[in-house]
Amino acid sequence: VQLVESGGGLVQAGGSLRLSCAASGSTFSINAMGWYRQAPGKQRELVAAITTGGGSTHYADSVKGRFTISRDNAKNTMYLQMHSLKPEDTAVYYCKAETLLYYINRDYWGQGTQVTVSS
Repeated sequence: VQLVESGGGLVQAGGSLRLSCAASGSTFSINAMGWYRQAPGKQRELVAAITTGGGSTHYADSVKGRFTISRDNAKNTMYLQMHSLKPEDTAVYYCKAETLLYYINRDYWGQGTQVTVSS
């Protein structure tokens, strides 16, 4: 599975951005996907996750009510709509796919996209 993120950039506090993560390869093996972020000097943290069918989602407390995760299975693409952005949302955002193929669980990561929120 290959993952390519896009949509990052520089935005003022209170603004919005939409991140995209396009998956290719053995996408049929993907069970769940998620967005993570890593700020300088901090550990990578889960932002939001979604199951294959899109029926179940999970959000970090820090982004609840501001971010929305979604998937377009026909396009093999996951999105993260971000509103009311804060300077503390500044980080490199990564997408992850959790796969199960031939009874083997494996995680795949994208290369990351920078989100910078100015105050």
